[in-house]
Amino acid sequence: MFGANLTTFHPTVFILLGIPGLENYHTWLSIPFCLMYITAVLGNGALVLVVLSERTLHEPMYVFLSMLAGTDILLSTTTVPKALAIFWFHAGEIAFDACITQMFFIHVAFVAESGILLAMAFDRYVAICTPLRYTAILTPMAIGKMTLAIWGRSIGTIFPIIFLLKRLPYCRTNIIPHSYCEHIGVARLACADITVNIWYGFSVPMASVLVDVALIGISYTLILQAVFRLPSQDARHKALNTCGSHIGVILLFFIPSFFTFLTHRFGKNIPHHIHILLANLYVLIPPMLNPIIYGAKTKQIRDSMAHMLSIVGKS
Repeated sequence: MFGANLTTFHPTVFILLGIPGLENYHTWLSIPFCLMYITAVLGNGALVLVVLSERTLHEPMYVFLSMLAGTDILLSTTTVPKALAIFWFHAGEIAFDACITQMFFIHVAFVAESGILLAMAFDRYVAICTPLRYTAILTPMAIGKMTLAIWGRSIGTIFPIIFLLKRLPYCRTNIIPHSYCEHIGVARLACADITVNIWYGFSVPMASVLVDVALIGISYTLILQAVFRLPSQDARHKALNTCGSHIGVILLFFIPSFFTFLTHRFGKNIPHHIHILLANLYVLIPPMLNPIIYGAKTKQIRDSMAHMLSIVGKS
């Protein structure tokens, strides 16, 4: 069962249990999970397709939105199909390297989504505070550099975790009481000191996200100051309306993520199955609701979606 590589022992497979304590409800839980996953993939996929196909949406705001949609698809697809396999077929086995890969993409998607939301906040800041310089600042080259910075930071932040996990010997158990692999959950199975894993896993990714939150807060403080200096109420309403969907998505991403993180670290009295259930809902609900929020709040997307559906209907 265990393969040796010099002095470091890695299990051949890990066993994911799904949501421990709720095994009798796995089949029932799979129904909303599956429906939310299908909604998330179809909604975000349609959003990416609309942005790519409609020339009128080839603007920085919608480019970042399509990146957010693609990241949502990555986050939910990395986790939910395996969870459904556990719920339906009791297929909890996952190879060691596959577990590490799943963990890597989950955390990369989380840090990347935070960076994309910061880029979208910067886009709204430029559009409202310096509208005459919008096209000069957010050029295609600038957007490309921002994209590289977002994904470069995400991968660079999470990549060391692979080596932090691979260096550990696993000689206790290969059972993970979760529906997907995450860093600390895997590290706790090791029979060695995991202090470095705990500190790195806590401080580095969270520091990146907290910096993003602070910069987003500064951006919207400046945006609100600029909005309330506008002369007419209609202009203020229009400016706030363009930010409404983005603020909704920001709250939908950060509030559940910090709540899940804090309850996992400090909510000792909360049952373990509640932690796991919240972790699963976190990778499902924001990806499912993001395209709905933007579709409901953004007229250009609604019109483009309707146009695309009419073409599909005629064909």
